[in-house]
Amino acid sequence: MGERARVIFAHGFAPTMRQISLRYAEPMAIVLLASDLASLRKELRATLEGPDLIIEEVASGPEVIARVERGGVDLVVLDLQIGTMGGMAICMELRHEESYGAAEPVAVLMLLDRRPDVFLARRSGAEGFLVKPLDPQRLRSAVRALLRGEEYEDESLRPATVRVGSTDFQ
Repeated sequence: MGERARVIFAHGFAPTMRQISLRYAEPMAIVLLASDLASLRKELRATLEGPDLIIEEVASGPEVIARVERGGVDLVVLDLQIGTMGGMAICMELRHEESYGAAEPVAVLMLLDRRPDVFLARRSGAEGFLVKPLDPQRLRSAVRALLRGEEYEDESLRPATVRVGSTDFQ
């Protein structure tokens, strides 16, 4: 009983405890998915889940606030249309709580229903926004950017440059 148990993998390699601890030394970000639609939370989880993220889910504004107050959340992915509180109100409440130290600062990625909602996302203090329907590649890019401390704006909202007529002047 006094001997330490050793893990031996199929190829005969037995890693040391130092090797095992270094493997898991990389920090894992906690991402909180907030939507009252279970189908949207499922879609977000399927797109984002991976070895470097811990995904948690909530379905209402008060649950978002309570979870962020407990600490450790790195990013909140917040649906604009969530329950009776609404995404904008939730984001503004998080910013208010951060201002007097009741909660740690946390990045917010707001999921918008239409292009005019961009104003609401900016006004509420969200660091990033995406307009539905969600593109998995843009969603992952936005999450990575916000976890790096950057801001993210949906590039698909930028107007295309349109040139009319010939540019040949003779």
